[in-house]
This record gives sequence, C-alpha cells and structure tokens, in this order.
Amino acid sequence: MPRIARCCCGSLRAEATGEPALVAACHCMECQRRTGSPFGVATYFPKEQVRTEGPNKVYERGSDSGRKVELHFCPDCGSTVFWQAEYVRDLIGIALGAFADLSVPWPTLSGWEVTMHPWVTFDHELDHLRKQEELEGTVRLRS
Repeated sequence: MPRIARCCCGSLRAEATGEPALVAACHCMECQRRTGSPFGVATYFPKEQVRTEGPNKVYERGSDSGRKVELHFCPDCGSTVFWQAEYVRDLIGIALGAFADLSVPWPTLSGWEVTMHPWVTFDHELDHLRKQEELEGTVRLRS
C-alpha cells in the first residue's frame, strides 16, 4: 500500500511505495528553520519508489556539510513536502509529518547532534551522529 505525503492545502503530493530506506531526525540549523521546530524528521525512499505530482517551487540551499539540497514546496501554502540532497543522490527525502500517518517507522538515526537542543531525547535505540560527514559509510539503510 502506498503512503501519500501532501502539503497543507493538498496541491503537492508525493506517493511512496514500500518502506523507507532510512528515517532520520536532523538537528541541523537549516532543518530547524525549515520546520520551525528543534529538528526535522525525514523519510528517504529510493527514487524509483516515489512519484510526485502537483505544482511546486524549488528552493536550493547549501547544507551545513557544504552540499546542496533542493527543497520542493507548495507555491500556495508553503509546505515543504520532499527534497533531493546531493549526499544521497539515489534517494528522495519526504517530510515524515507530511504523511500524517502514525505507521511510518521511527527514526533509526539522529544526525547533526552538534546543534541538537539539550532537552531533546529519544527513548529508543538509534544511531547518533554529531555531523553530516560521519554519515557516509555508517548509516544502516533498511533493506
């Protein structure tokens, strides 16, 4: 059964089949700004498992690691629904909250903890990375 993520007004959608390869909580300053919260939670699916539809605008930004991230957001309501990051070219990131689905798997990674708010905690086991550079070669992708 596909999962459907959408913006607040419903115009921009991303449909993902299968389970995400990775679910990650990111504490970088850019994700904090994008979400307006202390961290963002992303699901990452292989490109061939994602279909997008609807009008979107693209905002390209650098990341704290110096790599580019292309954010796709709704031109009407402004919700960021999905993105493509230079460091994981074969995956598409979809905002976990855009699914509005409580069955989406929990994060297996907490990244950019160097800028994590000190009161944020997780009560389950997951990988902890201080910076993005630690990600390469260390992340367990779901098979």
